[in-house]
Amino acid sequence: MIWLPLMAQRFFDEREDQSEVKARIVSKYFSVWAKIIAPRARAKRIGYIDLFAGPGRYKDGSASTPLMVLEQAIADPNMRGCLVTIFNDEDPEHSKSLASEIAKLPGIETLKYRPEVQTGNVGNAVAENLKAVRLIPTFSFIDPFGYKGLSLGLVQGAIKDWGSDCVFFFNYNRINAGISNQLVEEHINALFGTERAAALRAAVTGVSPEKREALVLEHLAQALKELGGNFVLPFRFRNASGRRSTHHLIFVSKHVKGYEIMKEIMAKESSTHDQGVPSLEYSPADASTPLLFSLQRSLEKLADELANTFAGRTITMVQVYNEHHVDTPFIKKNYKDALAALESAKRIEVAAHRAGSFGDNVVVTFPSSGRVN
Repeated sequence: MIWLPLMAQRFFDEREDQSEVKARIVSKYFSVWAKIIAPRARAKRIGYIDLFAGPGRYKDGSASTPLMVLEQAIADPNMRGCLVTIFNDEDPEHSKSLASEIAKLPGIETLKYRPEVQTGNVGNAVAENLKAVRLIPTFSFIDPFGYKGLSLGLVQGAIKDWGSDCVFFFNYNRINAGISNQLVEEHINALFGTERAAALRAAVTGVSPEKREALVLEHLAQALKELGGNFVLPFRFRNASGRRSTHHLIFVSKHVKGYEIMKEIMAKESSTHDQGVPSLEYSPADASTPLLFSLQRSLEKLADELANTFAGRTITMVQVYNEHHVDTPFIKKNYKDALAALESAKRIEVAAHRAGSFGDNVVVTFPSSGRVN
């Protein structure tokens, strides 16, 4: 048996809240993505790849992501005939267990393409293979325990072809500790790129923990965008006390539509919302500190920013949204609420529209002075 750290083996002992949220985000996106992509796929096939798939079930019997995805496919007559799945784990016992659990799924025989379960290390060879072959439209989930095997090349190979998106697990605790550790320099360089990793090491020296985390995520996002992943969306997980980050789910897509869909999904899984603006994070402690979060007043900040950004322009609501929402936590409803607040405060002029609604094509004029005369 390939040796694994004891903590990695214990990972599947019990399904914690964070694991449930992670699995829901991935499976929900897969469901929506498949319904959009499948009818447009030239080969009439779509793919799902999980390179660190695990044993299939947690010790408490709850299903992990591979089984949730397959159950969705079994329940969808259209997906049954087009979904190709590949699951891999470096632990042969995990692979064996996963194959057994897949075989037990009711209706598994209705899938046209039998799920493929592999055992192997995920390294440079896998990344190079993904970059070399032409993939059918594929949604990839890369969920390593730490950082071994996770690289820019792997993500690039996963998203390079049409219709292909990727979500990966970013273990902030371990990666943060490894940034300045020469023993794991090779892994950090593979994740950020050699030049960017060197710049990151210099940038994080002596800064606060909050600033350090922001810099790490910003360098990662810029590296992914340079590879063609134009739309990068992180979802943060905090520890039980809510005082520090533990890990992130990072979504990467080449298309804004996928970005919008994933943001809506992450918004619903966020543990807190400030005036309807999602935190895009899950923290077990948020429920006990609602006042602290509410003091951020996110919607007022959005309204002020829109008034400044679009001053002097006449533009539709949906154009405001399309030009502004990328790399922000805001969803479309937040923009409608912010514009309604600006209208109420007489800070914008709005063409006639139905009371109580703010449709996509409603025309808005932002005065240069910041207030309607």
